[in-house]
Amino acid sequence: MTFFRPTFRPTFLVATLYVCVVASLSACGEKAPAPVVAVEIDSATTCELDGMLLADFPGPKAQIHFKDEARPSFYCDTVEMFNILLKPEQVKVVRAVLVQDMGKADWDRPQGNWFDARTGIYVLGSKRKGSMGPTIASFLQEADAQAFAAKHGGKVLRFAQITRDMVDLSGGAQQDTRM
Repeated sequence: MTFFRPTFRPTFLVATLYVCVVASLSACGEKAPAPVVAVEIDSATTCELDGMLLADFPGPKAQIHFKDEARPSFYCDTVEMFNILLKPEQVKVVRAVLVQDMGKADWDRPQGNWFDARTGIYVLGSKRKGSMGPTIASFLQEADAQAFAAKHGGKVLRFAQITRDMVDLSGGAQQDTRM
C-alpha cells in the first residue's frame, strides 16, 4: 500500500503568506498620510488672508495644513485661524492645525514652539494685542493659560469652546488705528 505523502515546502508557505498580506494591504486603497511637521516662520512668510509679514507682528501665529497642499497656509493671528476653521463654507480637508505655545514663545517675536491647536488651551479677551489687535492667546499647558489670564485678563477656553461669534473679523480695519 502506498500512501500519498505531501512534501512540505516552507518557501511556498512563506510566499503564499506574503502575497496574501500584500494583497490585503493594497486593498486598503490609501497610504497613511505622512506626519505633519511645523514649518517655521521666516522674514518672508506672509498671512494667507491679508499678506501681512508674520515676523513683523506680536502674538501667536497659526498654520493650517490642508490635504493635497504642499505648504501650509499661515495666519498672523489665531483669530484668523479660528475664523477660517469655523466658516460654514470651509470645505477643504484639514490635515493639521498648529499654533504657538505662548507659555514658551516670546510674545513680541514668537518663533517655534508649535503644537496641535486642537489640544490647546486659549485665553480670549486679554489685554495683550496680536497682529490684528485683540487676539486669542494659545497655550499648550492649562497652568500657563491660567497664569496669563490672571496677569492680562481674559477667559480660559478649550479649542472646542471657541465659537464663530468670538472670531468675527468684520470691521477689523475700523479698529486698526495705524491705517
